[in-house]
Parts: sequence; C-alpha cells; structure tokens
Amino acid sequence: MYLTVYKEEIIEGLQRAANIIPQRTGAAYLRSIWLKAENNSLELLSTDSNIEFRGRYTAEVREPGLVGVQGRSFVELLRRLPSGQISLKVDETAPVLHIEQGRRKYKLPVNDATWFQKFSDFPEEGAVIWAGDFFQELIDRIFYCIGDEGADALACLFMKPGENGQIEATGMNGHQFAMIRFANDDLRALLPEEGMLVQKKYLNELKKWLGTDEINLNINNKRLFVRTENKAESLSLPLSSYQYPDYSVFLSRLSGDGIAKLTLNRAEAQDALLRIAIFNSDSNRCTYFDLSEKEAVLSASGQDLGSASESLDVDYQGSVEKIAFPTNNLLTIMDHYASSELTLTLTGAEGPCGIAGAGDADYLVIIMPMKILDDINFSEEQV
Repeated sequence: MYLTVYKEEIIEGLQRAANIIPQRTGAAYLRSIWLKAENNSLELLSTDSNIEFRGRYTAEVREPGLVGVQGRSFVELLRRLPSGQISLKVDETAPVLHIEQGRRKYKLPVNDATWFQKFSDFPEEGAVIWAGDFFQELIDRIFYCIGDEGADALACLFMKPGENGQIEATGMNGHQFAMIRFANDDLRALLPEEGMLVQKKYLNELKKWLGTDEINLNINNKRLFVRTENKAESLSLPLSSYQYPDYSVFLSRLSGDGIAKLTLNRAEAQDALLRIAIFNSDSNRCTYFDLSEKEAVLSASGQDLGSASESLDVDYQGSVEKIAFPTNNLLTIMDHYASSELTLTLTGAEGPCGIAGAGDADYLVIIMPMKILDDINFSEEQV
C-alpha cells in the first residue's frame, strides 16, 4: 500500500475512528484503525466489535492495499503534524507503515490484512433522510432517563411507531420516564411494529458523531445504520432484542380520575430548587411540596445542614396536599424543557407525576415521588 493524503482531509475522521476503538483492552485488531487504499480514496475503518465506523476520503493512491495500524498512536502522531501532504507506505519486507511529511519520518508496526474482519455495509434499499440535529436533541432529552448499563431493556433507547402517524421515542429507568412524539412518515414505515432498541452505552458515541446536517438512516434486524448525506462517513450500532415494558399502563394514569394539576413558573422553581438543594443530604435528598390553590411551599431539612423553606405562586387544583420529589432529579428534568411554565399532573402522593409544557408539546417526562415515611426519611417507588 502506498498513498499520499492531506492531513486536513482525514484528521477529523481519524479522531472519530479512534473514539470507537478500545484504549487498552481487547485484541490487537480491535485497537487498530484499518487503512484501505483503492480508487483514489483512503477508507478508515474501526470497531470495538460492536460499533463500526467507516470514513472515505480523497487520496492519491499509487498502490492499493489494506493494513491495520496501532490506532491511537497513529492518530496522535498525525494530530501533532502540521497541515499538509503526508505519504503512507507499507514496507514489503517488514510489517511496518512508513509515515513521511517533508523531512519528518516515522515507522509504526502494522497488522496484516488477514486479521481484518468484514464490516457491515450500509443497506441502500429503504434508507431514509433525517435531520441529524433533531436525532441528537432526541437522544439528549431522553438519555438521562435511560437506565444505567445493564443487560435489559431499561438500559436502551426505544423507538416504535405510535398512534396518529407519529413515532414514540422513550427511555425509562424505573424511577423516571421520558417520551418524545414526532412525525416522520418514512422513518415510521421503516421501524418494525415491535420497535427498535439501542443500548445506552452506544448512544454517547452516536450523539458525538451526529452533526447539524441531514443523515441517511436505515435498519435491518440486527443493526442501526447512520451515514452522512454525502456518503463519506457511516456509523453502525447493534440493536437489542429485549422486550420493552408496556408503558401505556402508567401513561393512562395521567388522565384518570382523581388527578391533580400544578402549574408553576419553570425559572422560579429552578432557582428555588437550587437553593433548597444546599440543604439536602445523602439520607434526605428531596424537596417537600406543600400545596394549596395559589401557593406551593417548598422545603427541605437535613441533619447538621439546617432547613430551607420557599414559597412559589402557582395554580393548583387537586386533593394532594403534600408530595416530595428528589431535588436534583427534578432540576435535571426542568433543564430539558424550553417552556416558561410547566404543568405537573399528580396521580397521588406516591403515584407517577407527569411533567409537560406548552412550549414542549411533544415532550413528556414522568417522575416518581419519594414515599414520605416520616419527617426526614424517604424511599423511591418504582414505576
């Protein structure tokens, strides 16, 4: 293999390829970035055995070939070189990649092409176009409600065809649930009726890769594929086959009999909660809400920390007089809304609470209150 390429053409792709590979663990071929030179292009490929990255960039190929190079060392070296043309050549007599730029010369050991394992090709048939920034925002607004990494559906982002021509994207962890509904006829037709599950541990890499431009997206029965609109780069992730819980059971409670409605100013509530959080401790990490028709009194107390009490002007109709929420969880939820006012739908002092805003019409978060055992002790109920 022998080619020349400009650093500025490939450095961003190299960094994305390096983000995929394991740092220290795994077989040597997994810690490699594979360089494939053909047809006046250099293709970069990397994988951690689950996520696969592919990027194709313009190059002057004098001798085609395929070789694996120590990924992080290669990227770090090229990152530190100045912009300009770089030549890459594999020594035929020794397993070495020669890297040259002017009077700068380097050698890196390589893995033989026999170690290479075939990557998944992007399936062209049925691919849809989608906004990368919308997908990125969707992940951000659901991610914090997805369960921590584990071998079950609660550690996944779930997307399925919903009612009225919409798609439902959800995440839950047992104490919180987030859902975004949106319309995209092409994507809805692509999704299987039973939905699609992507594990949380892959979403961060996907979010980093997504930009503001449109993407091509496709799925098969095993993988999710995303690709830049110009077809230069692609990422593919494994899908999970777990059975996602039926969340319609607790969604229906938000419109049942005996619900209460609390409407408050989001910014004022956040400011108050930030101050009250100072008085939370590991054993008492929630905020009490004492509710009346026009006022909500927020309070907290902690041993050796003192106590806090603040009053908010609200609009409240319901019979729940007192309820408690984890302070930091409530703050995180409010951060993901744009609405100036939020409405909390209370189903009871210990029942699921839905949070919605007029400016976030297709976004819903459900949080479970803390069960009040006595003045200072609480326990979380499961959704």
